[in-house]
Amino acid sequence: MPMLRCRKIRNSEYYGMYGRFDELYEQSQKGNVFTHLFEDIISDNNILLAYRNIKRNSGSHTAGVDNRTIDDINKLSDIELIDLVRKRLSYYRPNPVRRVEIPKPNGKTRPLGIPTILDRIIQQCFLQVLEPICEARFYEHSYGFRPNRSAENAIAMCYRHLQYEHLYYVVDIDIKGFFDNINHSKLIKQMWAMGIRDKKVLSIIKAMLKSRNCNAKR
Repeated sequence: MPMLRCRKIRNSEYYGMYGRFDELYEQSQKGNVFTHLFEDIISDNNILLAYRNIKRNSGSHTAGVDNRTIDDINKLSDIELIDLVRKRLSYYRPNPVRRVEIPKPNGKTRPLGIPTILDRIIQQCFLQVLEPICEARFYEHSYGFRPNRSAENAIAMCYRHLQYEHLYYVVDIDIKGFFDNINHSKLIKQMWAMGIRDKKVLSIIKAMLKSRNCNAKR
């Protein structure tokens, strides 16, 4: 098991969230709908777990538009952090995302959006609760940007198709600017179809998506 995944599991167990995440996964597998997820998102343990996971990320030392990093959050006590996150989420308006251009091997660049450190912690709070619900509904052989899945898993499946089903062609497709052009309304409708029906949660996610288009170049 990858070291990062082991750390996340230990963190979840430490804050008593692992059982709740398993419960959400099992309920989602049964086709249940979820209308009161916000309580889980702003729970003490979920906020502290989000902070711990973000803190371990090397990118936590990269500042957003407010010039703050994880070092500024480290100065807060647990109670102060929990209160800060809850106050921000009482009427949440994400800060603009700092846009930087990352060099590519072909000489071109790709845009990268960097939220403020507090917005990243809030996003992590949402991710931790929503991920098990979505994972239970996702296609089994989808390997991109998912826990416990990797490019190596996809390659292994390709070898399986080659050896047992005699399929010899691979189609490589790259959608240019996908995340900048994705239809937000369709995305929210898809989340609704997966059972995520807490209107406050969906409203905040809409605001998060909108903030990606409010870029501050630096």
